Parts: sequence; structure tokens; C-alpha cells
Amino acid sequence: MARTLAPHWTPVAPSGPLPDWATPALLTWSGAVATALWLLIYTVAMFTTRNGAVEPAPATQELGPTPESPAVVSLLGNRWRSVRHAAPAILLDLAARELIELRQPGDDPAQSTIHLTVGRAGQLAPYERRVLERVASQAGVGGAPIGAIAFRGERYAKAWNRELRKDIIAEARGRGLSRPRFDPRLTSGLGGLAFACGLLFMFATVAAKHRVDTQLAFGVMVVPMLALLALLQLSKGERSTPTGLVRAGHWSGLHAWLRAHEEFAALPPASVALWDRYLAYGTALGVTSRTSRLLGFESGDRRRVWSDYGGTWRQVRVRYPLLRPAFGASPRQLLRSSAATAGAAVGLALFAWYRSPAWVADSAPSPSQAASLLGGIWLFLLIFAVGVAGRLTIVRFVLLLLPLSAVEYASHQGWLANALDHRGPLPGETVALVLLGALTVAYLLLAALDRLRQPAVLTGEVLRVEARRSSTAAHYLALDDGISDRTTAWAVPRTMPVFGPGTTVRISVSRFTRTISSVQLVTNTSRTPANR
Repeated sequence: MARTLAPHWTPVAPSGPLPDWATPALLTWSGAVATALWLLIYTVAMFTTRNGAVEPAPATQELGPTPESPAVVSLLGNRWRSVRHAAPAILLDLAARELIELRQPGDDPAQSTIHLTVGRAGQLAPYERRVLERVASQAGVGGAPIGAIAFRGERYAKAWNRELRKDIIAEARGRGLSRPRFDPRLTSGLGGLAFACGLLFMFATVAAKHRVDTQLAFGVMVVPMLALLALLQLSKGERSTPTGLVRAGHWSGLHAWLRAHEEFAALPPASVALWDRYLAYGTALGVTSRTSRLLGFESGDRRRVWSDYGGTWRQVRVRYPLLRPAFGASPRQLLRSSAATAGAAVGLALFAWYRSPAWVADSAPSPSQAASLLGGIWLFLLIFAVGVAGRLTIVRFVLLLLPLSAVEYASHQGWLANALDHRGPLPGETVALVLLGALTVAYLLLAALDRLRQPAVLTGEVLRVEARRSSTAAHYLALDDGISDRTTAWAVPRTMPVFGPGTTVRISVSRFTRTISSVQLVTNTSRTPANR
């Protein structure tokens, strides 16, 4: 029976003869000139669109008859680069307008709580409503600690702050205080020129070969084009307008006035009742470092998470296992790990038992060669164990080569001279055999217990879901059972659906490997996605 193989690429020839002038050299030089032109235009545009100089006004406490909101002031005060202090400044401004109440029951500002008031919100800007909704989702009716405002996941925090920034920039542009750094027509022109550069290099590749790999031609076009577009992406941002520079100078005067009050930088959030909107503007301008730190709208502390599961707000300490060999392993993976350690132990034992000084001398006359021989066999056994366990990667393979340099160093120092003269396992080999044997027994015992014991069933609220560094490793899932203030994260296999923070789930787990075998949604207690 005929067998057909699908090639990974298809050689193609140009559809017709290229013009005489379309030589590979000419097309390559044209692509290079177009690229140089692109870089020249981009450099000139970056230079001419820099923000102008802000002339600070004299120190003043005047806000003005129609002052910009603290959110917009945070953009002006950060030279149109970021709005990193905007969210806490908006919250304090809402508190100054009596839409939110901040209470500090003791001497520690970190123990402050946040509450919704009965005041009417009225007409709010989109970014103000966004912050108010976030507070309402956490505070509810009875209030919440200010630390509970922080998000429980980095992805949700970035998405929320990205939308907040868009709302602030929209108002700043509407007031004529900000504008895009690059004109849309310039951005479109540079994008088209980048595409033309890629086409010229692709045509040069096609003209240089009678039959050309389509993937190669496409790659020659895409690589320079994407590089230029990535550079263009970095230029996306805001820049000043003449009106914006004037207003930035005014707020620089307020910044100087607030700086003159030494105690202002250390004011707690609850002092907004005394300082009114000045505390919000001071936070927006970066003067009050304490309030910005305590009223964070970023991803919170992954090891100390606020939770109200069970009816009372409390801080749950989360521990993430790092050096637990069987963490997240299934029974099949435990058996593979057991086979790997057992095979390595048997190989090392046989090698140590049948090795003799005469055999070493015949195989490697010099001490350095003998040390290299020993190190090579040890390394082979180690790679064998890691490979059988299914955990061999390129990075791990490179790391496993590092001990060879230590063996070489030991041989040059004469440390292995006496060790090679006697028969039997070396002290280090004896320790390795004991450890490999213990791991083999431990893996077998865990696999047996996991098979024999019924999974434990737990119900609680998801606090955080954290990805691990390895792309194949299980996720961390921190669960609050409402009983203890301490918890250890569980392992969620990547093939299993994961519910976001704030949801109540019922999980079946193996307490020996802390692996989740099944997860079931009980109720979605996340009031809004902002709770995550």
C-alpha cells in the first residue's frame, strides 16, 4: 500500500518571472533603507513629542474654583507617565465627600476599616464609580478592613487598573490636559511602513532562490515587521498639552505646600476627616506615602489574605509548599518516581559493588580521568532517574551537568585519590543509596495510601490561585475553611477547571500529596469580578 507523507513545508516557486530590476541585492538594500527610514522617523517623533517643561507655581493651598479631580492630578503629577496613586486618591476623595467612611479603632493605621455611608452618590465619574463599586463589593453592609480592598489575583488587579487608567485618560483628554503621544495618522503610517519593510525582505528571499520554503519567506517578513511594531507599541502613551502644563504647574505649587508640612507624609487614611480633600490630592501627588501603601488596589499579599468566609473578617496566613517531592503527584506519578529512584539506587549499588581499583586503573589511568569516569556514571544514573520520573527538561539537564565541575575540582585537589584505591561504595555513594532507598519506600507508601484511603472532602472559599514556574506543574489553590487562620495551599492539576477567588467550592483531596482530585462549585460568593 502506498504511503504518503505530509511534508512540514512546501517548496514553491515564484508565480512568474520577477522584473529584471528586482534583484536580491536591490530588494535587500531597499528593505534596509526602508527600515532605516522607519527608525529615523520614529526617533524624530519620539524627540519632538517629549513633554514640555513644567514651571512650578509658588507654594499654595488653593485648589481653584473648578479643580481637576485627584485622579487626573495623579496623571499630571506623574508627568503623564502613570496613574499609580490614582486609586487610593479616588478612595480618599470619596471619603472626603462622605460617600465612604474610614475608621481607625486603635493606634495602628493598618487596622483601619472602610464602610459605606448612606450619602447619595449623585453623578460620579466612571473611575469614581469603579472605585466605589470595588469598595462596596468588599465592605458590604458591615464594613471591611482596608487591606481587603487589595485583589486576590494579579491578573484581575492588572485588568482593573488598566480600565481605571483608561477612564482617567479619557477625562484628561476631554479637559484638554492630555493627548496621545503619537498622532493616529503617524501611527498608521509607521505601521504601514513596517509592513513594507517586511515585504521587501521577503521578496529578496524569494528572488534569491528558485524554490523557496514558504515558512522561511514568511518568517523573513514577519520578524523585522514585528520588531518594528513592538518598538512602536512602546511609544503608546500620553503627553502634555499647553493647558496641561499650566495646570501641572499649579499642582506643583500645592505639592510644595503639602511638602512643607512634615507630618503630612505620615498621615493615616482616617485623617481624611481632618484634612478633607487635601489628603486625596497629597496622595495623588505622591506626598502621603503611608496612605498609598495601606490603600493598595494591586494584587495583595499572597501569604496574608483577608477573608470574610464564616461571617467575620480575618487575615488568613497561607503557606505554599516548595520542597515537597510528592506535592501534586497522582498515584501514577508516584509509581514512576518510585521506579526512577529504585532504578538509580540499583544502578549505583551495582556500580559501587563491582568497581575495583584495578578496573578503575585500566579504564582511566590518570586520577583526573578516573574522576571524570566516576562523575559521568553518576551523572548518567541521575539523568536516568529524572527521565524515568518524567521530569527531565533542558534546564534541568543543564543544571545536572554542574556537579561534573565539582568532581573535576575534587580530582585536581587530590580529594579522590584515596577514595579510588578501595573497593565498595564511597561515603557519598552510601548516603545517596540511603536517600534513594528512603524515597523509593516513601513514594510506594504514598501511592498505596492514596489508593486505599478515601479522599477527604472539604468546603471553603477560594482565597488565591497561583501558577507555578513550571508550565506542567499543578497550580496552587489556597482554600479558607472558615475555621483556622492558617492554611496550606493545595495542588490543582492543570487539566482540572479552576474557579476564581471568592467562590465557594467543595473539593476532594488527598492529604498525603495535597492533590485535588475533584472540585465542585457550591456557590459563587464573589459579588463582582472585582472581588477576585
